[in-house]
Amino acid sequence: MATVVFVSGVSRGIGNGFTKAYLSRPQHTVIGSIRQTATSAPGVEELKAFPAAEGSKLLLVTIENTSPTDAEKALQVVKSEGIEHLDIVIANAGGSPLPPTPLDRVSVEEMTTTYQVNAVGPLMLFQACRPLLQKAPAPKWVSISTGGGSITLMGKIRSWDGTSYAAAKASLNWLTRAIHFTNESFVALALNPGLVQTEPGNWIAKEWGLEKATYTIEESVEGMMKVIDKATRDEASGEFFNLKGEKLPW
Repeated sequence: MATVVFVSGVSRGIGNGFTKAYLSRPQHTVIGSIRQTATSAPGVEELKAFPAAEGSKLLLVTIENTSPTDAEKALQVVKSEGIEHLDIVIANAGGSPLPPTPLDRVSVEEMTTTYQVNAVGPLMLFQACRPLLQKAPAPKWVSISTGGGSITLMGKIRSWDGTSYAAAKASLNWLTRAIHFTNESFVALALNPGLVQTEPGNWIAKEWGLEKATYTIEESVEGMMKVIDKATRDEASGEFFNLKGEKLPW
């Protein structure tokens, strides 16, 4: 039986990298969500043409994180394709305003929109995916977070410089831990992908005086997949890790 992986936000960046990496494994069905506006994006076309491993295939569905109904509609499409369970769900879709807005200037509109995209959207995805996760033998829920979402690390990380994104990811972290406590058969964890060579990652790197971000998309994804592969209920669920598998404080 194929391993079924759902990845949200696959048109570019880390989500795109996860999708290619899982498609490169034999006997994997990868469901990727994209925004309606990204249906013909270059990254989506790359995924459609990507040479999947033996027995592996791609299914694309449309989800807008600000929609209260898209996730549920997408899961109806998944079920209509004969998919009866989900082994792994990676809540990757999100977004950060560039340039980021600090605490003393962030607007209510920015806070609301960023929270909707990075916290409420993943919650809607979890609620839609939960019935199919419950049918998997060892279901895993993975939230793609950020170091700035750690309240404990505030100060070491100037997360208030990007208030809306950091606060929204802190909320996503809370949701991840709540999923752990309310679903006894699940492995639920949050991952910090590191400073990755995506548009926001490279922007931050330049602000820090670096030529580019630390990790390629492939390096970040490879590290996180190792953490996901090894994650168990007893040792990893309800926790926050970096891409090297090191535990981070909430």
